Amino acid sequence: MSTQDKRKEGGFAENGRVVLYALLTALAVRTLLFQPFSIPSESMKATLLIGDYLLVSQYSYGYSRYSLPLSPPLFSGRIFGSAPERGDVAVFRLPTDDSADYIKRVIGLPGDRIQMVGGLLHINGAPVRRERLGDLIDDENGGERIRRWRETLPNGVSYESLDLEDGGMLDDTNEYVVPPRHYFMMGDNRDNSTDSRVLSVVGYVPFENFVGKAQIIFFSIGDGKPAWQVWSWPWSVRWRRLFTIVR
Repeated sequence: MSTQDKRKEGGFAENGRVVLYALLTALAVRTLLFQPFSIPSESMKATLLIGDYLLVSQYSYGYSRYSLPLSPPLFSGRIFGSAPERGDVAVFRLPTDDSADYIKRVIGLPGDRIQMVGGLLHINGAPVRRERLGDLIDDENGGERIRRWRETLPNGVSYESLDLEDGGMLDDTNEYVVPPRHYFMMGDNRDNSTDSRVLSVVGYVPFENFVGKAQIIFFSIGDGKPAWQVWSWPWSVRWRRLFTIVR
């Protein structure tokens, strides 16, 4: 083999090592630190919008099989588990279909009693404090006006919620009692969210099913444009939402 051939072979090997190291680093970051997630529905509006791209911290609640790519059943339960807090916006695997990721807000903790009465959230028999805000003007949907509230949970976490109509299907419910090591999840867009109130679809979410906590919006694009259409960015990117903290 000539010296030139040896150099070529060495160059290919070096390039291969660089690519392998890059892939391993990306896998470690995705498994142990952060996972990207995009918002596909309006269930968390106005907190999160369709076209928002988030970083979800894998480490916030520890690690389960759902922290790994393809979710192999290598172990059960959680490693280094840390319990979600009321008010967290979290990504989890749907209990009835663990191939599907959902994102909702943690409303009920294990042992809590949750109920909707006339569109008002009750936790353990007490109504959640709610303050009327000005209507949300949805410019991306023809200027639709949506009733908006500020809810404050018992632990002080405050966020906006939307109310599309009176007498919605999930505005009045039976009382839910959250089982041990399970959580009750709800969308902020109350009349447009399939969440733990629908037991046959979502129901109570096991701690093991949590993927991570939503931390930051790193990109956001509206007008129904896909992120790869770079030429549409100047007027489609929601510049004010970039690098905002999810609360």
